[in-house]
Amino acid sequence: MIPAKKIRVLVVDDSALARRAITDALNRDPEIEVVGGAIDPYQAREKIMELEPDVITLDLEMPRMDGLTFLKILQEHHPIPVVVVSSLTQAGSAKAMEAIKAGAIDVLGKPDGSRSIGEMANILAYHVKGAARSRRKALTPRTEKDTKPAASPTVEPHKAFPPGKFSPRKIIVIGSSTGGVEALRYLLPRLPAGLPPIVVVQHIPANFSRIMAQHLDELCPFPVHEAKDGEELRSGSCVVAPGDYHLSLVSHGMGYKVRLVQSPPVHHCRPAVDVLFRSAAQLAGSHATVVLLTGMGVDGAAGMKALQATGADTFAEAEESCIVFGMPQAAIKLGAANHIVPLPKMAQAILESLTEKIR
Repeated sequence: MIPAKKIRVLVVDDSALARRAITDALNRDPEIEVVGGAIDPYQAREKIMELEPDVITLDLEMPRMDGLTFLKILQEHHPIPVVVVSSLTQAGSAKAMEAIKAGAIDVLGKPDGSRSIGEMANILAYHVKGAARSRRKALTPRTEKDTKPAASPTVEPHKAFPPGKFSPRKIIVIGSSTGGVEALRYLLPRLPAGLPPIVVVQHIPANFSRIMAQHLDELCPFPVHEAKDGEELRSGSCVVAPGDYHLSLVSHGMGYKVRLVQSPPVHHCRPAVDVLFRSAAQLAGSHATVVLLTGMGVDGAAGMKALQATGADTFAEAEESCIVFGMPQAAIKLGAANHIVPLPKMAQAILESLTEKIR
């Protein structure tokens, strides 16, 4: 039997300590081989031509040329899947958001000693494997909060729904992972104001989730913010699970509140989509509209199946638009998806489902 080809990784970081930590963590995985390291983009350029890596891990703060500038040049002239591994301070997270917009597949916080070597290795390997299997898509997000969506033959601007249009039990739950930040940047701005509460779990590191929510808030016709423990979910708004916290729903009158916990990771992820989906199955049932977008792995598939069993309407992103067709594929294989929809048609499909259930 011919052994499977390993994923070849180039680690680009000016810190020798960080390069060693990332290299040691990735080399623990039998499917991954770190083939080299580079201290800056100029050395990385030579190593790329010499070593032909499948994936690059990239720091953003480096001498001679910063990682963001290098990423833009790389994506234009020599596209290779890139996972940003950087210090996700407030400023660093803003740069990481720019990196996603510039073509990075995923973002991770730099190893800082807060996790065990085994846990760090699992997380790094998970994201590198997702990047290796990715297919970059050309999507056009909205650019300002009050502008119309970019022209598209399949997406039309939607008018806001009036207050009280939907039952207070209605809720929209969305899960995503690798490639999900871009998918959310595309989908959410194409939904109108006045919808039931929207709750998003994106596999994301701590600190980056707040920047992502702020960015989505600028794009969407409704407010978007990072969820807070115990907050009441309100119609016409969207909350994003904070990095490193599972988000679940708890009952609050006729509606819901948020519960955030740091219980063990599920599918190597925290937050995990299945935690949200399973709580929605218990509380919202047929009142939930469920969406599973691009992502590596199987997170969300079992939770979507549980929601489907309650009568919830379930949507999985079609392979043709996924950056990584992992999580939606797992749900489809379980028979958990009522609808398989490409991303450009997802907003319209959600709205049709919501309005159909009003009648």
